[in-house]
Amino acid sequence: MKKNNILVIFALIAICLLLFFTQGNAEAQSAIDGNNLIFGQIIDAQNQPVSEAEISLHTENEIISDKDFLTQENGRFAVPYPQNNPEEIEIIIERSHFSELSISLSSEQITKLRTGDSVDTGTFTLERKITLGFWIAAAIFVIVLILVATGKLHTTLAALAGTAVIYAISYIGGAFNEELFIFNFDRSMQYIDWNVIFLVMGMMMVIAIIEETGIFQWMAFYAYKISGGKMWLLLPILMLITGVASAFLDNVTTMLLMTPITIQISIALGINPLALLIPEVMASNVVGVSTLVGTPTNILIGSFGDITFNDFLSNLTPGVVFSFLVLIFYSYFIYKKDLNKAHKPSDTLMEKLAERGKITEPKNLAKAGVVFAGMLILFVMGESIHLLPAVTALIGATALLLWIKPDIEHMISAVDWTTLVFFMALFIVVGGIQEVGLIAAIAEGIGNFVGTNLLLALIVVVWISAFLSMVIANIPFTAAMLPVIGYLTATIPGAESKVLFYCLSIGAAMGGNGSLIGASANMITAGIADAAGHKITYSYFLKKGLPAVILTVTVATIWLIIKFI
Repeated sequence: MKKNNILVIFALIAICLLLFFTQGNAEAQSAIDGNNLIFGQIIDAQNQPVSEAEISLHTENEIISDKDFLTQENGRFAVPYPQNNPEEIEIIIERSHFSELSISLSSEQITKLRTGDSVDTGTFTLERKITLGFWIAAAIFVIVLILVATGKLHTTLAALAGTAVIYAISYIGGAFNEELFIFNFDRSMQYIDWNVIFLVMGMMMVIAIIEETGIFQWMAFYAYKISGGKMWLLLPILMLITGVASAFLDNVTTMLLMTPITIQISIALGINPLALLIPEVMASNVVGVSTLVGTPTNILIGSFGDITFNDFLSNLTPGVVFSFLVLIFYSYFIYKKDLNKAHKPSDTLMEKLAERGKITEPKNLAKAGVVFAGMLILFVMGESIHLLPAVTALIGATALLLWIKPDIEHMISAVDWTTLVFFMALFIVVGGIQEVGLIAAIAEGIGNFVGTNLLLALIVVVWISAFLSMVIANIPFTAAMLPVIGYLTATIPGAESKVLFYCLSIGAAMGGNGSLIGASANMITAGIADAAGHKITYSYFLKKGLPAVILTVTVATIWLIIKFI
């Protein structure tokens, strides 16, 4: 009963706030509607709109409209012409991390305004200004990356610490020196991609329900039975199961499910578990590229670039298939000696594997299969009705919860809130370097290097993404690169096909195979293997993964060139 009362109170507060802001917006709109207007648009040096720039009107050193108006998301502004009919008007535009811009209206424009007409002043460019905040935001971002890469702090704690420092410097330091200001809380919230947050949350609940049925353990066990113990057949089957699962589930979750049963199969066969685990995790990172929900990086890219589930599937799948086939041959080649040591497991071990590989909840599996099939249809067809993937994930999760009726508290606790907090804090840290202009500077540098050459841009983006994802965790790297790719897409002829976003997807995900810290799935697999007494060191993973990156990314690059160039 108390919970219900609390919910009612929160609902009433939300309604009151909604009415308050609606009324405020209506009053502001009526104030504008009653006047002829001065229009205009503000952009930056990369031709991107500048939002939340403060607009004030001045005449003869007198302020007649003091920063009451801000530019919108598209950079446009509309300011009412003052009722005292001034003969001279100067528009002052101010924005943190930009130089002040002054625009003087011509006599013709003033005459037009005084006769009751509105005036469009045109488009103006605000020039970036390097402040102390620029260097501080850049330093915070680099430190967060180092902490994530070295494991000195938990990834989520590192991102949260970076966020807290940004806020502290902006509010406390900014009060003493305005050059220390980076952004305020309201502005930082605009950098959080809520579509990503709710998509990941919904998929986590769906996966938690499917996981309870035992389907993945069943698939792994029957992979062994189908192969008949022949390692040249078992290895590609396990890689295929892992890859396909990673295309529709998060690859971290896939490896969480596949690693324990794979270790058991390896022990039963008397081989080094790493001979199966390393190819599996590499397959997870490669095949997951083919769908929107296959990797965390694709979720980020799809949301930012407005790329649908169907777009990923149709544009990347052929290249991913070729890369996967190359990966299978490579994996068998490097682990051939280990795989040839396999022997037939004892009957006792087979009984244990069979027991572990049972489907525990067949009825729930059938229900989950129906709902998941419906979700896939909505992922593919939803673009025609502008249905966001996050909405599909939430609909699917809610449908399963209502149909199966599991312990709701257990299901909610199954959501990895640590990961969601990491995403939100990371968005803010990356938003900080975007706000101060570091991303714009990087975009301009790459843009100057590649010019208007789409082929050069394709190769540069793929391979920079691949190699940097080896030393920087691919999720923060992708989040930082998205605005850069957005700028290149808008400025390079032919890039409107969004090919550079696909390049980033290929490089970030497949490049994650190059090092232990390159992808979250790698670290998860290493953690479980280490707990079972099979340590995966950084140097070991690098030795096996680097050649795989070069082979798979080369094949995928060739496909992108054939498809888009």
